[in-house]
Amino acid sequence: MEMGLDSDVRRAADLISDADSVTIISHIDADGISTEAILSQVLTREGMPVESVFVRQLEPMAMRHVPKDGSLKLFTDLGAGQQGLLEEHGLSADEVLILDHHVSQPCETPYPQVNCLDHGITRMSTAGLAYLVAKAIDPTGTDLAKLAVIGNVGDMMAREHCGLVGPAREIVQDGVEYGNIIVHERDLNCYGTSTRPIHVCLAYCDDPYIDGITNNTNAALRFLDRLGIPLKNSRGGWLVWEELPFEDKRKIISALAQQLIAHGRETDRLLAETYIFPDEPERTPLRNASEYATLLNACGRWAKPRVGSCICHGDRGDAYREAEHMLAHHRTIIRDLLQYILENGVTELSHLQYIHTGDRFPDTIVGIGAGMALSKLNWKKPMMVLAAMVDEPEVTKVSMRTNEWALGQGVDLAQALVEASAAVGGAGGGHKIAAGAFIPRDTEEEFVDGVNRILKRQFASADPDDS
Repeated sequence: MEMGLDSDVRRAADLISDADSVTIISHIDADGISTEAILSQVLTREGMPVESVFVRQLEPMAMRHVPKDGSLKLFTDLGAGQQGLLEEHGLSADEVLILDHHVSQPCETPYPQVNCLDHGITRMSTAGLAYLVAKAIDPTGTDLAKLAVIGNVGDMMAREHCGLVGPAREIVQDGVEYGNIIVHERDLNCYGTSTRPIHVCLAYCDDPYIDGITNNTNAALRFLDRLGIPLKNSRGGWLVWEELPFEDKRKIISALAQQLIAHGRETDRLLAETYIFPDEPERTPLRNASEYATLLNACGRWAKPRVGSCICHGDRGDAYREAEHMLAHHRTIIRDLLQYILENGVTELSHLQYIHTGDRFPDTIVGIGAGMALSKLNWKKPMMVLAAMVDEPEVTKVSMRTNEWALGQGVDLAQALVEASAAVGGAGGGHKIAAGAFIPRDTEEEFVDGVNRILKRQFASADPDDS
């Protein structure tokens, strides 16, 4: 671990251990939920009174959920960019601790903080930080490394390098040594390898985009049939990727590589490091990190983050059944959203494509739709989805997604949305590849034009000859 980060982690562990009680205020996505679960479990094991609060975003209305008591307020996966709000709420430096991996907001109050970015670490989420703090509190709690991996993968920390790197990868090794993580170092880089029939899995693969297979389940099935690989088990059910013999996997991967090369595409993203959980049931979303993270995201997006937390705490009864129901509903609505985007079409500007979905879909899921639509539209232009917020009609939610190619061209969505939203009286943030903002509804046109200008500037910075 970086020495500076090690010092910050040790300080955070000491602050928590010295508290009489702790209130965790965490985000509702997979990273926030797994972070809360890591910290609440280690504190419970230490006999520390702990309460948890989940918020969709840290804004003035959400601050009413922060108790005015003597507990240490532990803000996780949020807080770094909202320190001014904490100050306005009257919180002092000695009652707050922030664990975050987002850009910090300047603030007069010196709130103690552990932030990856302060140490040049960009490929670790808050769940990774939470695990490091938890391990500093209790070095024997390495079973919690699994939750850190889920949070890191869920927050796309493994996407850029097709696997976790740096301190996040070191955490994986703790789980391997504990026995609840198995690493497949050169596995198929595809979502759904533990639950989806193989041809469906391949058809949904868009990173890399495989010509003649991506977005076409029938073509994927024909591709596999030509290879002569048995795709069903003895009972007639479809096999999933995880169940295939090694030789069959190798044969498929070789053929996919040939398919990519034949269409002039790179093969460097065909394989990735994946993380399997042997203590979870086979053919379930709990079996690997990416699908487990999707389950947690479904809980958060549909206002049930506590259900996700219960699952992280080991509930495989009512909470898991409820989560499975939410996941099925989540996927149905996501499919409807994607279909809506494709059928209605997007507006293309010089460096941006966007669509406004109004109040047809929950604002909590439009970012997922943006990411899925990107591979089916003009993948060279970042995708933006605007959505009305039913509970705040004067505010518009903005979600953006791009890809590794655009990052290589200089694109930074977080920077673009921070700058453009501030210019219209809103607020934005996130990561280079995925970011969001909240803006006044009557500034939408001005905002979109502003983002397009910023993206044009970013693209040009990588290629000065680009007009």
